Amino acid sequence: MISQKIKDYQQLVKFNLSLLVVFSSVIGYLIIPELVFSIANVVMLFLGGFLVTAAANATNQLIEKEEDKLMKRTLDRPIAAGRMGQQEAIFFICVSLLAGFAILLIQFNPLAAFLSLASYALYSFVYTPLKKKTALSVLVGALPGSLPCVIGWAAGTGSISMSEAWVLFAFQFFWQFPHFWAIAWLGHDDYKKAGMKMLPQETKESRYTAFQSVFYSSILLPLAILPKILGLTSWVGTAVLAAAALGFIWFAFQFFKRNNDTKARQLMFASFVYLPVILFTFLIDKFI
Repeated sequence: MISQKIKDYQQLVKFNLSLLVVFSSVIGYLIIPELVFSIANVVMLFLGGFLVTAAANATNQLIEKEEDKLMKRTLDRPIAAGRMGQQEAIFFICVSLLAGFAILLIQFNPLAAFLSLASYALYSFVYTPLKKKTALSVLVGALPGSLPCVIGWAAGTGSISMSEAWVLFAFQFFWQFPHFWAIAWLGHDDYKKAGMKMLPQETKESRYTAFQSVFYSSILLPLAILPKILGLTSWVGTAVLAAAALGFIWFAFQFFKRNNDTKARQLMFASFVYLPVILFTFLIDKFI
């Protein structure tokens, strides 16, 4: 019983995804020049960011509970499956959101706290309902998906004006399009059942989605030089960023050439590798 409840909450907050999102926030904090390192601050930033992200993912599932019942990949989620009631979910969302907001506000500053709240609202109440109306929802969803690194920078500096964190924002922003479209391609039939418009095309026959994936992944290559210009990476780090971009582009191009589920799945896994690689590159370059 207890183990099932733990699994339910892991599903509710999308545990692995939340960890990756919060990790990017911590990187945005750690790359601050001349940062006075504090393990307590890192832990509190991680905890505060995780709680707000968890609230956003739970809100998404609460709003989409009926749609989740129609899709094979989501029908076992706790709210959709009926293992968790709406009141329990709402209570968790309120506690998690308020606790995360309070940690960022008290431990850091109002800017970081309100940016996290804006990210939560944009994801939950703009991106989530927009998925049933237009494929532009992916563009909207890419904004809160890229904000954590900016929140991390804001937590350490109290400012986001012309900050290097916007470079990380750009990497994550453009990465999200091929990443998400590969997932949406594989889940196209499920999304269609739920009335969600997640691809930039109506059917899978056209190569338009794959072309768009190549286009957005290609932007990551010239972007690789920007951190060096701003002093965030060494030439070695820049080479790693460029190599990661080339690899990502290659998988996107293979998807364009073959335009099938196998290549879409390979692109999806490539996207899972790309983001941690660039985040660790920024982190390692900072401390070496």
